[in-house]
Amino acid sequence: MIACLHIAPASVVQGDPVMITMSGTTTAMNIQRASVAGEQLYWTVYQNIPTAFYGTDINQNIGTTTVTIIFKDGSRASGTFVITPRTRPQEEVIIPDSLGGNGAASGIQLESALEKDNADLAATYSRTDKALWTGAFAFPVASTSINPRFVTSPYGYNRMSGAETIVHKGTDFRAATGTPVYAINRGIVRKAKVYAIYGDTVIIDHGLGLLSMYMHLSKMSVNPGQLVRKGDLLGYSGNTGYAEGPHLHLTIRIGGVSIDPMKFFALFGVK
Repeated sequence: MIACLHIAPASVVQGDPVMITMSGTTTAMNIQRASVAGEQLYWTVYQNIPTAFYGTDINQNIGTTTVTIIFKDGSRASGTFVITPRTRPQEEVIIPDSLGGNGAASGIQLESALEKDNADLAATYSRTDKALWTGAFAFPVASTSINPRFVTSPYGYNRMSGAETIVHKGTDFRAATGTPVYAINRGIVRKAKVYAIYGDTVIIDHGLGLLSMYMHLSKMSVNPGQLVRKGDLLGYSGNTGYAEGPHLHLTIRIGGVSIDPMKFFALFGVK
């Protein structure tokens, strides 16, 4: 088969997503296997173009990475992109009084609660046989842009909390308590539950291993198993869990890897 592979962007920093598309065909049915660094890619058709996403881990090895596609007729296509180092600023944060305040004992409890929360998040199911999302993704709160006054804490820095280092693997949006929070695209609600660290949290499965997580909500308005569409109300922002003040924390995961949400939106021209 004759098909041309396209990778965007050609160079990323650790933690950035990559969009992989093919020209010369309008279907992914002829793909036998596609992978990046041994990780399988899952395909859908977006704007009549076969499309897949790959998430680079924030700690992934830097250098040239290869995308390989094997078609059912035995032919192959490949391409490369470059992963560059991410600068990781550090920020000192306190343990809130609701979690015991600063201190050695609270630090141990924080670490234990964080491990428990993260294990539950990692176990969240995402179907890989089809995409549930349609069209471009949208921001989860109204009037949001990459303007710094809307993004209060970007992806990819270290939060030093006592002896514990918490990597910030999401984007914090400025949102006063009670601000409506919307689904960034169509999907199935997999979880709507309370976590010790992440507070009231809604998780949406968009299919093909893609999950979005909305954290520290003051109220949740959906239930597990519910179908939501882009722009549907999920709940309201707040400061539940480990939060210094009201805001919305958004995490996006591709194949279990938390990537920079703002870079993901930019793949769809949303800025």
